[in-house]
Amino acid sequence: MKVAGGVPTTRRRVVLTALFSKRERASNPARKLSKRLFDFSGAATGLLVLLPLLAAIAIAVKATSRGPVFFRQKRYGLDGSPFTVLKFRTMFVHLCDETGVDQTVENDPRITLIGNFLRKSNFDELPQLLNVLKGEMSLVGPRPHVPGMLAAGVPYEDFDERYMDRHKVRPGITGLAQVRGYRGETKERFAARMRLEYDLEYVDRQTLGLDIKIILDTITREFLKGNGY
Repeated sequence: MKVAGGVPTTRRRVVLTALFSKRERASNPARKLSKRLFDFSGAATGLLVLLPLLAAIAIAVKATSRGPVFFRQKRYGLDGSPFTVLKFRTMFVHLCDETGVDQTVENDPRITLIGNFLRKSNFDELPQLLNVLKGEMSLVGPRPHVPGMLAAGVPYEDFDERYMDRHKVRPGITGLAQVRGYRGETKERFAARMRLEYDLEYVDRQTLGLDIKIILDTITREFLKGNGY
């Protein structure tokens, strides 16, 4: 068996074939179209079905604290292009961190009473269905990060050179990392590393079947059990 650059030829061929296969799946026009149709129809249906809930949340946010109903923030989108993400406001206006670098922690004093409920149920993310309709996000994908988000005390871009690879697909309302339990703070190296690993795994494995499974897991884990904060 010939050896090329220290790597057995057979093994090298298998690795290259796997890499090309992943790239082909990610760039397949039919796959991109089917995912976009799935996202658009899912977001439109979700907005129609959840309209009474969305209206009730908007009224509650407005009635319980001063400030706008929605919180807007610039985050990384597809290919690292910035877009404005929508969320229900969960913090007191004068304590909001628009940069997003100061991450939310458990029992965060900046969070309003209704905001605490919205974060635990993850209902604060529901306005992002509008981002999905606009084509800025997907129902499923790596969660959108703010530029300069910290991982173990340093910007994620410096923490791991593969970081921007997670932006090869549209960010999602939920993702593989979230249903595997890696959401929230990224102050610890292990948590920050594992979140990125699952994001990159999703980029490589993405299929509609996997998207449906992640959505069902999200409904069970996040919306029903209330693991957010």
